[in-house]
Amino acid sequence: MLTGPMLIVAFVIALAFLFLLIIKWKVEPFLALTVIAFGTAIAIGIPLKEVPGIVTSGFGNTLTGVGILIGLGVIFGQFLGASGAIEKIAEALLKIFGIKKSPAGLAVSGTIVSIPVFFDAAFVILSGLLKSLATRTGISIITFVTALGIGLITSHNMIAPTPGPMIVAENTGSDLGLFILYGLICAIPATLVGGFLYGMFIGKRVKTEVKAEDIEETKAEPGSRKEISTALSFGMLALPIVLILANTFSKMLFPGTSIETFFGFIGDKNIALLISVLAAIIFLRPYIADNYNKLYSEAIATAGMIVLITGAGGAFGAVINHSGIGDYLITTMQSWSIPVLMLAFIFSQILRASLGSSTVALVTTSTIMGPLIADLGVSPILLGLAICAGGIGLSLPNDSGFWVVNRFGKLTVPQTLKVWTLGGFIAGLTALASVYVLSLFSGILPGL
Repeated sequence: MLTGPMLIVAFVIALAFLFLLIIKWKVEPFLALTVIAFGTAIAIGIPLKEVPGIVTSGFGNTLTGVGILIGLGVIFGQFLGASGAIEKIAEALLKIFGIKKSPAGLAVSGTIVSIPVFFDAAFVILSGLLKSLATRTGISIITFVTALGIGLITSHNMIAPTPGPMIVAENTGSDLGLFILYGLICAIPATLVGGFLYGMFIGKRVKTEVKAEDIEETKAEPGSRKEISTALSFGMLALPIVLILANTFSKMLFPGTSIETFFGFIGDKNIALLISVLAAIIFLRPYIADNYNKLYSEAIATAGMIVLITGAGGAFGAVINHSGIGDYLITTMQSWSIPVLMLAFIFSQILRASLGSSTVALVTTSTIMGPLIADLGVSPILLGLAICAGGIGLSLPNDSGFWVVNRFGKLTVPQTLKVWTLGGFIAGLTALASVYVLSLFSGILPGL
């Protein structure tokens, strides 16, 4: 079995082949990760009879914590989108910020909406606001595209119960309620800097021939029976988050009591999302005209692929950890001048740019670095947030999100790189800076 520097060489080669499979040869991430997991295990010298068990246990152990969550989270987001709750939330926030600060309102709207809804779907749903806002305010379409895109991708990578952050919290052993709270704290400045401020800056410098009236006014699925209220929309969005946070704070305020037991049950991440899905089915029914079977089928299809990719990423990470690369990295990193949080950010950022999937990047990085937390002497929450920050930026043409922004924003490829790719990178750096600010209060804030 390989040892020392040769383990790192094997790891780098494995990543290179993973990039080739996904980027050059267009192999699905699930299949690519599975092939690389088995191939890496054999290449580093793990006995053949042990390889299947290590790979399959890594797959299963990863899904033990997040498999149900992914399925329920996708279904929940599907119902919010179909009921019109997403558009209602965005419109309410825009009224709060006003016309002049409407790009900031759109950025914050994106941050909130992308918590339960996947980036691609959320951008399509909210893209209908681009036309009306640009027409009413006279502000460049470029500014609004930047604000919306960066707001969405920031929370998609920073705030659970989106699958990526959820998996990172699980792999790092972080308290989910606190992870959500601190993720939100880091996401807001990242959204305002990368989405609003950079959006205002780049909107004045990138010229586009596209007029506001040329932007597609797209909604997710038309045909709601009646208009949903703003209060119900916010209430449904907040329900799972409130339940999970109630679990966290009941442990802190009422340890060992029946109150902690009660909120510990309903605030368990799986139960909280299950309650939220059931509530959505009951309370959103009058506002959904789409066939329920269609909604379930679409959600299950999306969730199924995410589950497979997540499990395969866990399998690859299990092989890496079993090989001893983790222990060797601990010893090696002690001589490096790169701080642990920065290293986690860089590793996640490299995978994000290379593979074109923030979820795969977050799963792989957290699976590899999660078991090292005790030896690295760093807070699980801070390490997890640094990993999440690395998944925000450097979206390239190998990412579906790149083309969603390109198409619905009516941008050229160079414009998309300036608006979307660079804006995301700035937001990611801002999120990382926020993580470092939190670390300064590690002796005061709970969980840090």
